[in-house]
Amino acid sequence: MKSNKHIERDGKSSAKIFDSRSLKVDYRTLEPILKKGLSVLDVGCGTGSISKDIASIVGDSGRVVGIDNTEKFIESGKASYADIPNLSLIHTDLFDFDSNEKFDLITSARTLQWLSNPKEALLKMKTLLKPKGMISILDYNHNKLGWNPLPPQSMQDFYKTFLKWRADAGMNNGIADDLPELMKEIGMQEIEALNSDEHYEKHREDFKAKVGIWSKVAASSQMVEEGYLDDKLRLRAIEEYNVWLETEAISMTMKLTEVRGRLPA
Repeated sequence: MKSNKHIERDGKSSAKIFDSRSLKVDYRTLEPILKKGLSVLDVGCGTGSISKDIASIVGDSGRVVGIDNTEKFIESGKASYADIPNLSLIHTDLFDFDSNEKFDLITSARTLQWLSNPKEALLKMKTLLKPKGMISILDYNHNKLGWNPLPPQSMQDFYKTFLKWRADAGMNNGIADDLPELMKEIGMQEIEALNSDEHYEKHREDFKAKVGIWSKVAASSQMVEEGYLDDKLRLRAIEEYNVWLETEAISMTMKLTEVRGRLPA
């Protein structure tokens, strides 16, 4: 399921980001359609923090399988959620995953943004659905990120380079807006797009952690190593962005959409 280039998702900092996520906050549009007894596959589940919330709602008569291609995340989740009997976490890539069981619902949050083959991923998910089953994808349009006020020019330059790096690797920076058409192309019906923007304002306790995500992204030297970025600019972007975050930042909005579609009977 990996793109031909990707930011490495292993490490303690990434695991902490995934562990802090919840269904109610980070996949809030999904909760109203969850029912007891559903079988759910969560693709790109990270440590399983959202998967375990889904498992709580579908109950003992339901089942949740979470898959992720980063072994450290799965091992962390297994340790954290070992006492949840209707949750299984599996280290595997989507394209290597086979199951005799078909699912009522397949979810994937913030995962297709990293793929150079999202349509193929959706087609694979479709093969794992029951008749009338649903696929729900939650993802970003990175082209529409909104800072208030704008951060220092160094971070703006870094972010433009980040988008170019992603695009050159075949990743779709506007995947959220393209998902309805992709769902249609693979034969899904009853397609809906639900706004799920992440909006962070200064009064929130998690403001610095959430808005500070771009310092964490810039902490990776991968784009420097691949010749996209001067290391001095990268380091200056981190330093100046952190000062901006402490002194000037008011809000940030990341454009996020849940797109769902149903398999015909």
